[in-house]
Amino acid sequence: QVQLVESGGGLVQPGGSLRLSCVASGSTSNIYAMGWYRQAPGKQRELVALITSAGSTNYADAVKGRFTISSDNAKNTVYLQMNSLKLEDTAVYYCTAHSVPMYWGQGTQVTVSS
Repeated sequence: QVQLVESGGGLVQPGGSLRLSCVASGSTSNIYAMGWYRQAPGKQRELVALITSAGSTNYADAVKGRFTISSDNAKNTVYLQMNSLKLEDTAVYYCTAHSVPMYWGQGTQVTVSS
């Protein structure tokens, strides 16, 4: 009932930047938060950042000071600005929409490599 379409992933050198975007469509009226998760092969999926409909944000310790989550409610879009990227940021990044139930995007690959 909610569809999430991500864009912006790719290959970047250490220290570089990327901006991920996620557009929500469908029955979006009951979404109270949106976020980004990431998962590397063999590792647990982890929350990267979350933003509520009221605008409050939370970040994983590993990305604090480097990543910024923001939203444009008029466009039903959430962004993740990723600066000072490190090798350990390499993962598949998933957009999420939080309602009942929770929805997941298809994932977009971010690779940090020199």
